[in-house]
Amino acid sequence: MSLNKKSVDDINVKGKRVLVRCDFNVPLKDGKITDETRITAALPTIQKLLDDGGKVILCSHLGKVKNGPNEGESLAPVAERLSEKLGKNVVFVSDYHVTGDAATKAVEEMQEGDVVLLQNTRFRGTEETKNGEEFSKELADLADVYVCDAFGSSHRAHASVAGVTKFITAKGGENVVGYLMQKEIDFLGNAVEHPVRPFVAILGGAKVADKLNVISNLLEKCDTLIIGGGMAYTFLKAQGYEIGKSLVDDTKLDYCKEMLAKAEKLGKKLLLPVDSVTVAGFPNPIDAPVEVEVYAVADMPADREGCDIGPKTAEMYAEAVKTAKTVVWNGPMGVFENPTLAAGTIAVAKALAETEATTIIGGGDSAAAVNQLGFGDKMSHISTGGGASLEFLEGKELPGVVAADDK
Repeated sequence: MSLNKKSVDDINVKGKRVLVRCDFNVPLKDGKITDETRITAALPTIQKLLDDGGKVILCSHLGKVKNGPNEGESLAPVAERLSEKLGKNVVFVSDYHVTGDAATKAVEEMQEGDVVLLQNTRFRGTEETKNGEEFSKELADLADVYVCDAFGSSHRAHASVAGVTKFITAKGGENVVGYLMQKEIDFLGNAVEHPVRPFVAILGGAKVADKLNVISNLLEKCDTLIIGGGMAYTFLKAQGYEIGKSLVDDTKLDYCKEMLAKAEKLGKKLLLPVDSVTVAGFPNPIDAPVEVEVYAVADMPADREGCDIGPKTAEMYAEAVKTAKTVVWNGPMGVFENPTLAAGTIAVAKALAETEATTIIGGGDSAAAVNQLGFGDKMSHISTGGGASLEFLEGKELPGVVAADDK
């Protein structure tokens, strides 16, 4: 996958209609936006296009839209907030058809420097399906140029992410990436393909199954692979350790043995916990007070459940991070939602915050953990896409990146 893509800095949009795929999938409660990080993140690209005299048409999905179009998942609150942040009226096309007559009319009436926001792309119903050709073409009919700035959706070959580009190209238009996408490509893509070494990758989270291809791909790219979180117990069981009532995927024991053998063959370090913070029973609710006991992995009792890496492991992992020049981290070290079981995740986050290395957090739970624990501003880059960043780490081609024009 070529990572050298044309960006908004490489095109002239004066007087042109520019369709921008944003990620406005914001959390809503009673019609109010509870976290506007994604809106704020989209502003630099939008502002650049406005300053250059473009007519800016924005589109995005919101929510899963399982039961058809509904006001609870309308982008109306986003339009309101965008108007305030940009200091100008954002014309909202509330039509559930997304690209119908109302959208065409709104775009026809645009002047340079105007902004139109289309309705939730998922309302159309064909956004995610194979037969999204018609929708892709209608989106392209509204514009002269296409900008993808929604990394969180770039791993999906949807109409508004990848499908539209074919029709923009056919009419002689350009398909480029926005500043957010460019940053993700620069950090995540290049960290994996061209890392400054030593390169340390840290994988956590609950299940081995979620990260099968990531583990295999990163072993080929990194110098040290650190495993924590629930998935570590499947590796430990594969090595013959008693893991008690800890989370395990018995169908992946052979895979874990293969990965341990692969690391040895490639001369890579694969670090696993040497001690574990255990509980008698999983906390319910998840953040309830809980009593813990720490055991070396060789001494785990059969009636205990491991829920975090132990202090010796945390120290070992922090030491490994200190030697790195590039660190990629995806997935917490334990049940970080519980204050008592967050120590391992905090220790790793702190080690990343204190290193001079380029530190990249791969979206999802690890991004939430780093932000909640107050280390967000100490990281080089926090990815905006959980699923997309995982697929990047797997070495997969992302449709939204592939579809952009190469430089």
